[in-house]
Amino acid sequence: MQAIILAGGKGTRLRAAVPDLPKPLAPVGGRPFLEHQMAYWSSQGVDRFVLSVGYKATMIVDRIGASFSGAEVLYAIEDEPLGTGGAVLLARQKLSANEPFLVLNGDTFFDLPLAELKAAHVEKGSDWTVGLFPTRDTKRFLGVNLRADDRLISLVAPAAEELVWANGGVYLISPRVLDRVATHFEGQVSLEAEIIPALLNLQTAMYGVRHRGRFIDIGIPEDYRRAAEVLSMHTLVDQQAPSDRPI
Repeated sequence: MQAIILAGGKGTRLRAAVPDLPKPLAPVGGRPFLEHQMAYWSSQGVDRFVLSVGYKATMIVDRIGASFSGAEVLYAIEDEPLGTGGAVLLARQKLSANEPFLVLNGDTFFDLPLAELKAAHVEKGSDWTVGLFPTRDTKRFLGVNLRADDRLISLVAPAAEELVWANGGVYLISPRVLDRVATHFEGQVSLEAEIIPALLNLQTAMYGVRHRGRFIDIGIPEDYRRAAEVLSMHTLVDQQAPSDRPI
């Protein structure tokens, strides 16, 4: 299993809390957030990571290196900001084998078991499966619009004042799906605002899988400060870390 991790953003909103580091290297419990995320997915069976990097890319490459917990690590380096969609289109060139792959946001952690995600992908005959988490924070996270069978209608649902199922930033994507739209996009492109809607317009089979697991988005200082508490409830890096160097 291969995974692309989108780790190229500047993290502007987090700059006050972590002024000198790219957001994926923000320390949580003495280790970079990115290492916690990679440790989790490595434990789930991911044996090849492609890190999409841009802002302060050298710091990430120097920290993570060419392997992590036995998994190969490759890098797709943006010469200029490409947005989440452009980053995925660039990084997929580093993938090998004709099999489904993961795309993960580098600033979120969602403990959705890979086996559960894969089972839903196969059962639904899905081309693109989205991990969904429950939240009442509808000001920050928009609920998705689903059919009764969990087929995705859109990533944006009408505003609600109650619990919603929101995009958890974990995608399982079948090979060649992106070929359907790749030639239509160049430069800076949003995965959520442009590529996914384009695929939905082409009637691509996209489904959500609901999971009540732990979720944290470190994009703002308030949630970054909660990250250690959330991740401490889960198996953290400890023995899976590539080194014992604190960041």
